[in-house]
Amino acid sequence: MPLQPLTFTPLFMERIWGGRRLETLFGKPLPADVRIGESWEIVDRPEAQSIVRGGDWAGRTLHDLWMHERSEVFGEMPDAPRFPLFLKLLDAEEKLSLQVHPPAPIAAKLGGEPKTECWYVAHAEPDAELYVGLKPGSTRASFEAALKAGTVADQIHRLPVRARQTMFLPSGRVHAIGAGNVLVEIQQNSDTTYRVFDWNRKAEDGQPRTLHLAESLASIDFDDFEPDLISPAGESLVHDSLFRMDHWDLRTERVAAPRGEFALVVCLIGQLDCAGQSLRPGEVALLPAGLADRMLRPTAPQTSLLRIRAGQVPTGS
Repeated sequence: MPLQPLTFTPLFMERIWGGRRLETLFGKPLPADVRIGESWEIVDRPEAQSIVRGGDWAGRTLHDLWMHERSEVFGEMPDAPRFPLFLKLLDAEEKLSLQVHPPAPIAAKLGGEPKTECWYVAHAEPDAELYVGLKPGSTRASFEAALKAGTVADQIHRLPVRARQTMFLPSGRVHAIGAGNVLVEIQQNSDTTYRVFDWNRKAEDGQPRTLHLAESLASIDFDDFEPDLISPAGESLVHDSLFRMDHWDLRTERVAAPRGEFALVVCLIGQLDCAGQSLRPGEVALLPAGLADRMLRPTAPQTSLLRIRAGQVPTGS
């Protein structure tokens, strides 16, 4: 059976801070009258699965492919119980809670999972911001005192942001997405988040949202001051041991990745084609490692995309 580019049915997640811009910007078929904050595009979790939505493997889950079609789809990846990456689109109509993901040693002690992630800003309102890391002079003691006083936002470094910018977030970096951002997020396959502060926001039942103060204080890197946005090295945005991400302005056809290596492709602007699979803005495809036709071809002016690959790949790729 010849391999084809794989697309999956998105999983839409209602969030108190979400909105409708995944529909207005990307044409996602959102459920009516619901605030959607996340579209899970590539996920292999016990509680959620990406399902192939067309072609010869329609109906199969990402986990099924990981377990039974490993070399053909993913190439020579390090063994793991699940596909190691998780890709989302995020719509922050309102700002998210201030939160942190635990580093691996802390996660093991707390019974959670480590989570390093990266945000690519697909759209930003004129006053959009990101909250990342600490202001100089902040300490664990001053942070704890500010939590008690309700002024912890004064301890957090804030950055204005615009479309086409990128922020890398290693586990341990305290952060929040500000209102007015639409992001592409690539991350470790983890769903452990410790909520530090939620701007005194109430849940749907009128009660304060649950916080995880002890876990957060154990996880935050209190030496992480004023992190900056990524300064791209040409087309390369991130080259980490977990994942690599490039931004391409696709003016002519290009090879998506070497044979034997899979790639995730996120169309940002315009339209592109790979082996007969068309991608429009906000659409994602997994190009299998064994795919014969590996060319990405622009089919609309000013086409741009993100190409995401695993951080650990065979030597020579």
